This record gives sequence, structure tokens and C-alpha cells, in this order.
Amino acid sequence: MVARNALMRIFWPSDASSSPLPGVLVGFRNSESDVFVVGILQEVEFRHVENALVVGTLLRHSPHDVQELLQRCGHSSLHALGVVNPKTPPEEANASHLVFHTNPSTRLPRLLNPTSMSMIAQVVVYDRPDPTRMQYLSLTPIALALGDKIRNTTWDAAYEEEEKERKRRERLIEKLKMHKVISRPPSKKELALPMLIEQVNCSFELNALLQKNIGMIGRRMRRALSVSEHVVESANNLWDYMYNALSYIGWVWVWPVLAQILLSVLMANRIAAEIALRVLHWRPAASPDAPPLRDISATAQQIDIRLQQFCYWPIQYLTLRKRKAGWGSITNSHPDYIRFYNSLWLVANDIILGVALGSYIIDNAELVVANFDMIFSAWSVDGLRRMIIWLMGWPGGLKLNTELADFLGDLFLWVIEYWADITGLLRPHLPLLVQVTGFSAFAGATMPISLFLDLVSLLTLHIYSFYIASARIFNWQLTIMISLFHLFRGKKRNVLRNRIDSCDYELDQLLLGTILFTLQFFLLPTVFVFYLTFACARVAVIGLKAALEIGLACLNHFPLFAVMLRLKDPERLPGGISFELQDTTLNDAQNHDQPVSRPTAHVLLKSVPLSLRAMFQPYFELGGRIRKHYLSPSVFLSLASGQFVPPIHRRTLYSLQYSMLPAERATVTELWELLTRKALARQVHPRVASTHSVPESWKENGNNAK
Repeated sequence: MVARNALMRIFWPSDASSSPLPGVLVGFRNSESDVFVVGILQEVEFRHVENALVVGTLLRHSPHDVQELLQRCGHSSLHALGVVNPKTPPEEANASHLVFHTNPSTRLPRLLNPTSMSMIAQVVVYDRPDPTRMQYLSLTPIALALGDKIRNTTWDAAYEEEEKERKRRERLIEKLKMHKVISRPPSKKELALPMLIEQVNCSFELNALLQKNIGMIGRRMRRALSVSEHVVESANNLWDYMYNALSYIGWVWVWPVLAQILLSVLMANRIAAEIALRVLHWRPAASPDAPPLRDISATAQQIDIRLQQFCYWPIQYLTLRKRKAGWGSITNSHPDYIRFYNSLWLVANDIILGVALGSYIIDNAELVVANFDMIFSAWSVDGLRRMIIWLMGWPGGLKLNTELADFLGDLFLWVIEYWADITGLLRPHLPLLVQVTGFSAFAGATMPISLFLDLVSLLTLHIYSFYIASARIFNWQLTIMISLFHLFRGKKRNVLRNRIDSCDYELDQLLLGTILFTLQFFLLPTVFVFYLTFACARVAVIGLKAALEIGLACLNHFPLFAVMLRLKDPERLPGGISFELQDTTLNDAQNHDQPVSRPTAHVLLKSVPLSLRAMFQPYFELGGRIRKHYLSPSVFLSLASGQFVPPIHRRTLYSLQYSMLPAERATVTELWELLTRKALARQVHPRVASTHSVPESWKENGNNAK
């Protein structure tokens, strides 16, 4: 029994009928003060419902095992909790037999109790999620990326820093939770919240099953049909028998042959993809630390992503097929469903955009070749040549060292002329290259973008070489000047101990150091101007490549399907739950003529959709990695001192796109075992395999044939 002045919590479905007809409440009794209403059975007697629940009449004709749902809800059976809108009000208090009253205008129930029992009720109204639309509630946000990513320092060094920072924040949060005025262990109601969420998720299918069998309460057994009635029923079901016969022949005789053909084609493609992936991941045995081909070329990286998606799609499909073999309330495969269809949508959009882009490139091949040749010559060759010639004079009125400027300018111009001769050999093949790029677009717009990205890296190789050479010269000059500056102060750098020690120098050493320092000081502006020019050119190339990489990331990983679900049906992307107290002033005023009711608080349990920031969190993480790599103070210090700033590793950039793929792909043998096991499990279609639709003689013939 519930204690006096106790709080009773009742979970009530928002779609429950609010008509004044009497009904019986069916659900779970989690505790003496905590009940969960699954459904309302109207126009039936309470004792008949109790008997039907004991016998199991209300749970018949279930498409799957009901005990699986009940176990997820933490119970072994349903219970009759009470009545709603009774014809006669209760005379005695009984917490195991609740009495409610509903008002059609407010749709909010009120608990009716006699004056002999003092009890406060809290009705938690929940929106019943529809599992057929893959709606469900969750205490934690849905994970759009795979959670089994196994990473190490060789795969993603930035990931370790992010993981350390995340763990540090979690420790600080745990310490902050300890600084409370009152620290208490969680109550039983708080610990029961995960089970209540499971009950909310399973309530739709349980209620549908109850409403389906409500007509069987109190019904007598049907008499056997006579011979004439059997003849009439057989004539009415003739077309059904013909359809079932054709279906049986199709699934038993035709489908296995087609399945074997499809399976053979799929496995042949899977073996070819495995061979290509081995080539892309190959490292020479002599140098195991050398980067594989996929880490060198953007095109190889894009092919690797598409092949791994192709290898993962059968596994995802089989996982989703398992979902249809059980209850829709089991939400384990919902993230896989979103990832699978998001991948298919992205590939389909990529192909559509690629067809449009490829058609334009092929139809305007001559214009594309002319523009590409003009842009490349104007910016990377002629423009750089004019800039170097301008630096050999007095750029902007700045008087540089003429001899050193002429030497460096002639050196770089000679390299540019030599590079122009090498790239000149490529010009006759530009039409063919453009045609290949155009036809590659039919595999997706990411392919021509990847090819263009590799082409930019190849055609700007001389700019990268100029940057490396000028940065090295500038850094050497700064290092020499710092050493000579220590000489003036009577100190020197101790390389072994990594410190500055005192040192006594003779006069000739000081004189020679002064001369060298003066020469280096006056030559530094000339070297710095050339270094600044090539560093800016290198930054411009990195910016262009970063824009292309962002385009590839959007085409390969943009959460298009998740955004569509967020706009169309937010309940399919749960990000948590919230409780909202409802205003019951109007409800109290409208129930003044009803039987005595105790104070009832109404709370609305709502699903909080996944936030847009959580959906695009991988992009924020990628932006943070790029910012830490290129916009950190250490990078600016390296640029100012002439130290080499390495480009961000391709693995770090593409870790976003690999987050939708497993860390270890399934082997060919594992895929074959899964597919063959699935084929053996589906030798006969479930519909034609049912005992009421196929004659026993057909089944025996089919089994003998097999």
C-alpha cells in the first residue's frame, strides 16, 4: 500500500482515448508508487481483463516473441492497473486499483481517490514513439559515427590530444560534482529512468497488440465449419491460394538460382575491391614507415573511401535486415540505418553532380584546356617569373643587396625555366587529360576534384621547392646571427646541455664575429624578401588545396540524411529527454463537478532532438585540428624564424570521412559466411512458409527437392 501523503507517479500515454466511456488500464507496476500505463481497453470489465492477462489472451497473434519486449521493460507480464471513467465511484482506497477520470477538452487525466486516503499524484504524460517510423526515446544522444574506431599515434596523432583534453574535462566535471552542499546517492526513481524509457519505446507495439486482441475478451469458442461452409470459404480464398502457390514456386525454385547468381557477382566484385585496397595500402618491405599510396594521392584516397564503403554496404544491409526479423522497438540498429542511407544518398548525389560536371567538361573540353593552360601559366610560371624579376630590382623602393638579389633571382629563374620546359611536355596531352577527368566524373564529382587536387600538387611542386630552399637559407642566417650575438655578449650555446654558457673570446675572434654579423645583418632583408614571397605563394597553394579538401569532405561525409530527418521527423534523432510542467488551472476549473480528486501534477515527457552542433561536431573537430596545425603560435613562430611548417597529414584530414567506416573491414571469408548463412535462413519466404497458406504436400515436395 502507498503511504499517506506519498507521491504516486503515473506514466500516461498522450494518445490515450479521452472519451467518457469506461475502460481498464493495462500496463506495468514498477513499484507501489510508480505505475506505467501502456493502453486503455474500453467497454470491458476489469475482472475479464485480469483473466485475459493471466491466460495470455490479449497477447496472442504476436508477430514476434512478446517475452522479448517484456524483458526489455523489466517485467514478465502486463497487469490490470485500474479503471478510467467508472460508472460508480470507488468507496474504499486501494492503491492497486487506480481510478482515473478524463476530460475530452483537456485530455489530461486526474486521479480520483476517496477522502480516506491522502495521496498526491504526478501524471507524466509521454508521447508514444512510433517504431514503424523508427521513432524512439534515448537518454544519450544518438551516435552518427561508429564507436569502434581503433586509433593510434600512427593513424591520428591529433586524436590522442583531443582524447586527453576530453578526459581532462571529464575529470574536472566529476570533481565539480563533488562540490555540493548535500551529496546523496541517486534515488530508486532516478535509477529506474532507463527502464522507463524502454517501456515508453515498447508501449506502441504492446498497445497495438492489446487493441488487436480486445475482441477476444469474454468470447466463446467458435464452432467448427460445416462442409458447405468449407466449400464457400475455399471458393472465396481461391485467388489467395493461387497467389500463395505462385509465391511458393518463385521463392523455392526461382529465387535460389537468382540468389546464387547475385551472390557470385557480389563476391567477385568484393575480391576485386580487396585486391585494389591491398594495392592502395601497400608499403614496401624495405621501408615499412613509408606512406602508402592512399596517403600520397587524393585520388587514391578517394578510391579507397569508395571501395571501403562498397565493402561495408553488405554488412550494413544484413544488419538492417535483422531489424525486420524482430520488434521495431529494439533500437540497436537505428544508427546503422541512418549511416547506411546517408552513405547511399551521398554517393547518389555525388554521381548526379558528377554526371553534370563530366558532361560540361566533355562538351567544353577545348575551353577547359585553354583556361587551365592560361591560369597555370599566368599564375605559377609567368606570374612567379615577373615577381622574381621585380624582386631583383628595388621592390617598393626597398634597396636590397644587388649582387645577392641577382644571384638568387637568376637561380630561381633558371629553375622556373627548367620547370616550364618539363611542364611544356604536358601541354600536348592536356586534351586527353581533360577527357579522362571528364569521364571520371561519371563515377562521382569527387573524382575530378581529387584529380585536380593531385594536379595542383604536382604543378606547384616548384613553389614548394622554392619555399623549402628560401626557408632553409633564411633559418641558417638567423641561426648564425643569434650565435654571433651571443659572441658579443661573451657567451656561447652549449649544445650538450642545451643552455647558454659564458665564454672568453680573443680580440681577433670578436673582430671576425663583428664582420660576419654585419654582413649577415645587411644581407638578411634580401633573403627575407625572397622567403616572404615564396612563403605567401605556398600559403596560397595550401589555401586552394584546403578549399578542395573541404569540398571533398562535404561530398563524402555531409550528414544529409540526418539533416533531412532532423527537419522531417526530429523524434528519429533523439538527443535526450526533458520534463515540462503543464498548467492545470483550466483543468481544475472544468472538473469542479467531478468526484473528489486529490492534487494532481501533470508533467510532459518530451524527446529532445539531436542538436545541429552535435550533428556537425566532426566538422568542428576537423576545424580545430586545422586551426591548431596552421594557426597556432608555434606555426607563426616557425614562419618568422624560417623553420619548415609541414602540411597537415592527409590521415588527419580524412579521419572525418573514415568515421562512418569500421576500423577493420570484414574479410572476404567473413562476408561469404554471412551471406551464405543469410541465404540458408531464407530458403522459403516467411509468408509462403506459414502453415495456413501452403498445403503440406507442397512443403514436403519442396523439402524433397531441396
